[in-house]
Amino acid sequence: MQIEVNGETREVAADLTVATLLRALGVDDGPVAVERNREIVPRSQHATTQLVAGDVLEVVHFVGGG
Repeated sequence: MQIEVNGETREVAADLTVATLLRALGVDDGPVAVERNREIVPRSQHATTQLVAGDVLEVVHFVGGG
């Protein structure tokens, strides 16, 4: 199925959750904010939020630095 992540169309497996997407993107180990179809997905719901074809996601991964 196709979804959009940060403005880029991606072909992904049909049984994907927000958590598995974050692991695939390599951004599951720190603070991350996910918006799905213009609604924030709470971190507590990442593992249970199933993605569907046509979803539009914005993923922001916070990085420290100075």
